[in-house]
Amino acid sequence: MKTYTISEVANKLNLTVYTLRYYDKEGLLPFVERTTNGTRRFKESDINALKVIECLKTTGMPIKDIKNFIDWCSDGDSTLQQRYDMFMDRKEIVEAQIEELKKTLEVIEHKCIYYRTALEAGTEEIHKNDKIAINH
Repeated sequence: MKTYTISEVANKLNLTVYTLRYYDKEGLLPFVERTTNGTRRFKESDINALKVIECLKTTGMPIKDIKNFIDWCSDGDSTLQQRYDMFMDRKEIVEAQIEELKKTLEVIEHKCIYYRTALEAGTEEIHKNDKIAINH
């Protein structure tokens, strides 16, 4: 079975070695095996687990909650409902974030049009009667 060093995993996932050590210190990597001299050896399944950890972090989930998830995974089938509920909650949070980002994108798109037309006209004066009050 192929294993990877911490540096290889960091490069593969575009993380820093420091981040991986921090995750380990916080108890997010209890599944990672070590050699007799203490060197971490990552398996493909460990890398997949790290991808889930990174996904949860991207949603804004705190490390302590990610730790709970990791613990639930270690506990086995008795925690399937908690894990399902957690992902349903995360899904709702991400959907709300997407809606907020859509609103943000609308403002940005408006400003792109605003500035493109101002550039074409050589002045912002053409927008002095705009109904949308988003200045400069």
